[in-house]
Amino acid sequence: MSETTNNLAVSLFSEILVVDQLARASVARVLPKGMELSHFSVLNQLGHAGMERTPAQLAKTFHLTRGAMTNTVNKLERAGWVHIRPDWDDARRKMVSISPAGQAARDAALAAIAPVIAEVVKEVGADKVRIALPVLRELRLKLSELE
Repeated sequence: MSETTNNLAVSLFSEILVVDQLARASVARVLPKGMELSHFSVLNQLGHAGMERTPAQLAKTFHLTRGAMTNTVNKLERAGWVHIRPDWDDARRKMVSISPAGQAARDAALAAIAPVIAEVVKEVGADKVRIALPVLRELRLKLSELE
């Protein structure tokens, strides 16, 4: 790989990492009281999927260890935002689903996050964002192939 390509790659990933940090901080600031970004992410996944998932499936989705996901899911259960039940076909596994309170918490979080993100998109310009999305999706897919 040429030095120019290396510099381009380093610049691109530096920008992505900083954008990630700033986006997480902006979103975390407006989340409902008691909700962490990891909580919202899991609730959003469960709410969007509309079906039960195992902690292992959630861990894989978020590229986390099973232990880290179990910790997050247990916190969500204590908050009343998810239901955990045994898998009727395999008692060693558990199934996680979003509760009505979790759906309400997810909806409240989305309502708080949407204006923050919408303002950034407005300032950058919707056309630029539309152009960037396919590139970001392709980068995500290529990176997921490395795992």
